[in-house]
Amino acid sequence: MSSSAMLDVFKKTGALLDGHFKLTSGRHSNTYFQCAKVLQYPEHLTTVCGTIARHFSGKSVETVISPAIGGVVVGTEVGRQLGVKTIFAERKEGIMTIRRGFSLEPNERVLVIEDVITTGGSVAEVIELIKLAGATLVGVGSVVDRSNGAVRLADDHFSVLSMEVVSYTPEECPLCKDGVTIDAPGSRANKQR
Repeated sequence: MSSSAMLDVFKKTGALLDGHFKLTSGRHSNTYFQCAKVLQYPEHLTTVCGTIARHFSGKSVETVISPAIGGVVVGTEVGRQLGVKTIFAERKEGIMTIRRGFSLEPNERVLVIEDVITTGGSVAEVIELIKLAGATLVGVGSVVDRSNGAVRLADDHFSVLSMEVVSYTPEECPLCKDGVTIDAPGSRANKQR
């Protein structure tokens, strides 16, 4: 799937939102990619994840890991298409951790999959877990890279849609200065003004 085709899918499914948003990273933006609205449709889920899986198909991936919650659906489908074990990491008391009986072994070849990358913070935390386990990072894949390639988390970093979308610190956000109500649709955020 090409970047332009992916952008069309986001528009057609109402998953490309305009407004004032607090991103999972804590930054603010006037654009939000709600991947769940795309991935709720099996035909889009299969196509998008197939694009990612094909990119990494020759890399001898043994395990796919995703940060919860946004990356779980994408990671599960990429893992299914690659025919490999799929696990996720989640925050416990604010710390990214591998739990629920999941584990990584030394030298295990691991692919990190995320839905949307802005600053790469959650993915970087998952990569640290891979290193701590002595496993090998194969690459990072995502549906959307909001940084247009500025955030590189692995030698092999692939995104179906890569585009630069403006974001601001809360202190520099012009929408905040104009008093525009902020929405926080991400997995670690709340609605606020």
